[in-house]
Amino acid sequence: MREFSVPATTEVGSDEALPDMLVENVTRHGGETGLRRRVDGRWVDVTWREFGEEVRGVAKGLIASGVAAGDRVVLQARTRYEWTVLDFAIWTAGGVVVPVYETSSADQVAWILSDSGATVAVVERDEHAATVASVRDHAPDLAAVFVIEDDAVGTLTVAGQSVPDSELDARRATLTADSAATLIYTSGTTGRPKGCELTHRNFLFEVGNGMSLLSRFMDPDGSLLLFIPLAHVLARVMQVGAVRTRTVIGHTPDVKNLVEELGEFRPTFVLAVPRVFEKVFNGAKAKADADGKGRVFDRAAQVAIDWSRAQDTGGPGLALRVQHALFDRLVYGKLRAALGGRCQGAISGGAALGERLGHFFRGIGVTVFEGYGLTETTAAASVNHDGALRVGTVGRPLPGVSFAVADDGELLIRGGIVMRGYWHNEAATAEAIDADGWFHSGDLGEIDADGFVRITGRKKEILVTAGGKNVAPSVLEDRLRAHRLVSQCIVVGDQRPFIGALVTLDEEALPLWLKSKGKDAGLTAAQLADDPDVRAELDAAVAEANRAVSQAESIKRYRVLGADFTEGNGMLTPSLKLKRAVVLKEFDTEVEALYQRDPAASH
Repeated sequence: MREFSVPATTEVGSDEALPDMLVENVTRHGGETGLRRRVDGRWVDVTWREFGEEVRGVAKGLIASGVAAGDRVVLQARTRYEWTVLDFAIWTAGGVVVPVYETSSADQVAWILSDSGATVAVVERDEHAATVASVRDHAPDLAAVFVIEDDAVGTLTVAGQSVPDSELDARRATLTADSAATLIYTSGTTGRPKGCELTHRNFLFEVGNGMSLLSRFMDPDGSLLLFIPLAHVLARVMQVGAVRTRTVIGHTPDVKNLVEELGEFRPTFVLAVPRVFEKVFNGAKAKADADGKGRVFDRAAQVAIDWSRAQDTGGPGLALRVQHALFDRLVYGKLRAALGGRCQGAISGGAALGERLGHFFRGIGVTVFEGYGLTETTAAASVNHDGALRVGTVGRPLPGVSFAVADDGELLIRGGIVMRGYWHNEAATAEAIDADGWFHSGDLGEIDADGFVRITGRKKEILVTAGGKNVAPSVLEDRLRAHRLVSQCIVVGDQRPFIGALVTLDEEALPLWLKSKGKDAGLTAAQLADDPDVRAELDAAVAEANRAVSQAESIKRYRVLGADFTEGNGMLTPSLKLKRAVVLKEFDTEVEALYQRDPAASH
């Protein structure tokens, strides 16, 4: 079994807990800006002292509302300032945070309330409160429900005015490194979500060792704009890491206006899923095409990629340096402006970014560090960073973490980031974590001689064609989704004669593309399924994706669907992972149609 580990740079003391870092910031750096929040349309600074006082007030209110040490408290909201206040307040009260995606269905809310045994819920708006009320029978332990938009923070603060400071000190004293900090329910592409029990030690080990790799960006002079859901473990870890490093935090839930928000907040560092970086690139490309500057953009993009690749092979030559400097003035500066103008780096997680896009962003001056991890590993288990960067990989193991590759190719992970287990589910825990402490990730991968990890597929998603060829669909899907016109796709072919795909079009990208082709910008995806120009674009996208695999693994035929896969229609999880079983059931007729005639015929 191939194994690779990196020594820990930070260990966690047995009495340490997450509220300690906030107390440290308030005590030693109380007058410094710790966060910025939106008030009446503008960003307002919040000092660590102000934030700490707000957290303590809410914590007292939770205690007054009956939250005992170790109680679970549900928190359902979009990414917003109050989330971070409530997160630290629940910990300060000695409680366990149970995040719920704001888009979760009534059935999902009922299951999480029931399984976690939550005693209090804090939700964002009346709609969420109504959902909780509708499933109250499933939550016998639930007492109070507070609504953020109805001033939950103020209500709790008033409710807790009679709770003495000594009670908060007593609650902090109940916490140790091995106390449960959160139950995060895996969104689950199949079956009931399982509650991953992450401890204070898990978080402290993750941020203590992980933030040391990001010291160029995460420090008191830096700023981080959070926009992916804080119910997702990766955003949560970056929030905690920002508090530890005193990096200024901002929040925005509205990704539709993300470019404007980035421009106003001007972060030095961002955290996103690959789709955001794809949209930045594809949006710039579409605008250049529409303005008749497509060739200039294409050349600038290639120079950025070549310049980045040259960094790993002795550095760029004179001609490439001159071209890069020219395009930095003409093109790259505008692209950096789309990320706020001050952004020097970013973390991408959740899916593969793609080597070409990784080199592109590095070439324009915003290095995107890809990492890899799961909820069960408290987010990142491996990550690229300044000291060890290899574009196209998910980096080396975090300090204090070991990776191994099992005989069947599955990645195994061990270290202080691995969860304690699945809440009230010993059988699932024993299946996931073996007797030697190795967490079985379910992902297939490789570790090279320098310790860099590559993800090659998902163990349970491997397709086996009728000819016996094993195919990892994610390799092809990640490449297809990188095309500007593609929103989502699913690769099929299990027990079939060849590999096929269902593709959906990106409704946001279509208008500019249609304009560049002299077509009606109002045409919909459903109307364009058989458009020859669309087909030409997708043929090229499929050909590019097929370059990553052998002939036997390549996509032979695809179909364009009129409707997208979204979280709203149940095709994607809240973390935007494909629910394969749901998609295949919904579009079984379209899948069958792929195999009705000779694949050598047209797409």
